[in-house]
Amino acid sequence: MRNAADREIPERIGSRQVRPYEGAFATAQVGAKACRPQKSAPQREDKLLPSIEAAIEACGLSDGMTISFHHSFRDGDRVVNRVLDACASAGVKDLRIFPTALFPVHEPVIEHVRSGVVSRIEGSMNGPVGAFVSQGGKLAEPAVLRSHGGRWRAVEAGDVEIDVTFIAAPQADPYGNATGVRGTTPCGPISFSAVDAQYARHTVVVTNDLQPYPVHPLEIQHGWTDWVVEVDEIGDPASIVSGTLQLTRSPTNLRIARLTAEAVVASGAFVQGFSFQGGAGGISLAVTKYLGDAMERAGIVGSFGMGGGTRLLVDLLHRGLIRAILDGQAFDLDAIGSLRDDPAHVIIDPGFYANYDSRGCATYKLDAAFLGATEVDLDFNVNVNTHSDGQLLHGIGGHQDVAAGAGITLITVPSIRGRLPMILDRVTTVTTPGEVVDVVVTERGIAVNPRRGDLRERFLAAGLPVRSLEEVKAEVERLVRPARKPVFGDEIVAAIEWRDGTVIDVVRKVEGWA
Repeated sequence: MRNAADREIPERIGSRQVRPYEGAFATAQVGAKACRPQKSAPQREDKLLPSIEAAIEACGLSDGMTISFHHSFRDGDRVVNRVLDACASAGVKDLRIFPTALFPVHEPVIEHVRSGVVSRIEGSMNGPVGAFVSQGGKLAEPAVLRSHGGRWRAVEAGDVEIDVTFIAAPQADPYGNATGVRGTTPCGPISFSAVDAQYARHTVVVTNDLQPYPVHPLEIQHGWTDWVVEVDEIGDPASIVSGTLQLTRSPTNLRIARLTAEAVVASGAFVQGFSFQGGAGGISLAVTKYLGDAMERAGIVGSFGMGGGTRLLVDLLHRGLIRAILDGQAFDLDAIGSLRDDPAHVIIDPGFYANYDSRGCATYKLDAAFLGATEVDLDFNVNVNTHSDGQLLHGIGGHQDVAAGAGITLITVPSIRGRLPMILDRVTTVTTPGEVVDVVVTERGIAVNPRRGDLRERFLAAGLPVRSLEEVKAEVERLVRPARKPVFGDEIVAAIEWRDGTVIDVVRKVEGWA
């Protein structure tokens, strides 16, 4: 069947019945949320256990269960691999893992798939695990990728039932209160795991910094926590920063950033109380800098900036250019320090941020957002999950949530990357549909979605280089050779969910390249 993004979607994917994507805001959820498990505790209960192995035994973790993790340490995480190794040693098999994201550090997951310890993955995959799945690394069910808000919704709705969640906590107390912004190895907010802690049958806090009760801020609360384990190492804070989190120095990308900031200024939304979200890529970080400078020149004070927190957002807060930062994850160490020290730097969770099944999302209060892409097509559809070679190498993050929520969504992308054109007739994978994308900015000009004629007129009046995507695509194709295209088999290796739980696209096994 064809969904509203014009993608062919099967009626069933693995064992699940598919609900096809119908439109960005087409579904209206009814009924109650899933029930949370009842938990009670005797007075003066001792929740401390001596090891992860002891926690696995205490939780009754067994074959076929679902276990979850957060990704706040990114490529510095030590908990996922350690827990899976312990499961393997205990002889546990057929696990579904439900991480908020996997990174290159989690490459050992591949061996756990091969050995049968892990049979299913539902979570974003950045790097080797995604490549393994794309090339036919055999899972019992196709992987499922969700946005940050979509994952929160899936747990609350009962689409995913978590048996045990293991929460890496830079600081915790013996009763199970935990935070990510304090301790010997702070990683930033761990509020991504708040829904896991509340809905999992068993919640295990794993910390390397055990402190007297009460630890705060209370990102994870003692009423949700069953067990606490102290270990020597949970992660490396230095590795929350990656190459994609560095301000770009490329002249091409800096031009894109300048054009994006100029487009925002000319959009009509650039007024007192202006709010925005920037992504974590080098271009988006540069846009944040240029936009802050423009706010200072215009005397504009924004209501809030939203992230992932970065030193650039923190700088805007300290300069008095925004009144608050709403932050669900830290992208550098400066942001972690600000979360501890600045009252106006506020920790939020993905439910507050972007839960479709709720009475409000912070993303709906955004005036503008600038986000990256691996590909864009002539219908303004955006791919952030696969490369042009078809391999599943990236997660969704908050891309769908922000694009759907912001008043103006701008996609920043170079027209050529690695001698490959980035503007295509049809993207390899639809992550974010063109109906929620307003502007695409390349170094060759600014393309405006025909739905937004108001923006096109404003940009022309400001003297900005407005062009169609067709013009940009044709110009690029005169400069580069035709790109090799992936050849896909029939096997579906992953499903891409829209934020309401419907399926917007699927990823098929890469058989080769033509």
